[in-house]
Amino acid sequence: MVNVIIHGCGGKMGHVVAELVKNEPDCQVVAGIDPTTPALDFPVFPSCEACDVAGDVIIDFSTAKAVPALLAFSKAKKIPVVLCTTALSEETTALMQETSKEVAILKSANMSVGVNLLLDLVQRAAVILAESGFDIEIVEKHHNQKIDAPSGTAMALADAINQAMEERYHYVYDRSQVHEKREKTEIGIHAVRGGNIVGEHDVIFAGRDEVIELTHRATSREVFAVGAVKAAKFLAGKPAGLYTMKEVLQ
Repeated sequence: MVNVIIHGCGGKMGHVVAELVKNEPDCQVVAGIDPTTPALDFPVFPSCEACDVAGDVIIDFSTAKAVPALLAFSKAKKIPVVLCTTALSEETTALMQETSKEVAILKSANMSVGVNLLLDLVQRAAVILAESGFDIEIVEKHHNQKIDAPSGTAMALADAINQAMEERYHYVYDRSQVHEKREKTEIGIHAVRGGNIVGEHDVIFAGRDEVIELTHRATSREVFAVGAVKAAKFLAGKPAGLYTMKEVLQ
């Protein structure tokens, strides 16, 4: 049995993860951490420092500012973390990398199995299409409550393409102040916010007389929770290191 601690259990994704785990025969939620301390089916602590329940793995869906304290807690208690929070600062990312030398951490910009497949597909497409003169644009759409823009997933898609193309591209987020032709070495990244869109990502390869689009659409938050729980089962008991969803899927 994998004992799970949910960091950010009071948020929307925290609730979805908790409900999903209820139906998992081989794991259970033993505690939650959230400053709102909601009444749930398991003990909830207002901070990492207050949590005295032992767990095998932590699933984090919180906020960027809460991650440093989580990493300190993980390191001190030697509890692996599935880190799902996005928009981390450079300092927090460096702290995550340093902490992974002492405890297992799995970081992904998006926990969806489909999105992680898309990351592989866009790399393969870029290698073929970019050499034929195709321009690359990324459009992401999310609900009107999302704070960060562009999304972490949009940036991960751009980075995956750039990695496959040996860092050929620079990113452009706003063309309103620049009145000039598009450069071949840019990837345009665009954010749309509205309604209750869970998450949509379109990677557009636009060439002469033809356009190829690779798209992922999430219709519920459960797809992210499914991936996070799958990752938690994978990470429990793993040695220190920085893991990705690619290892989980393989």
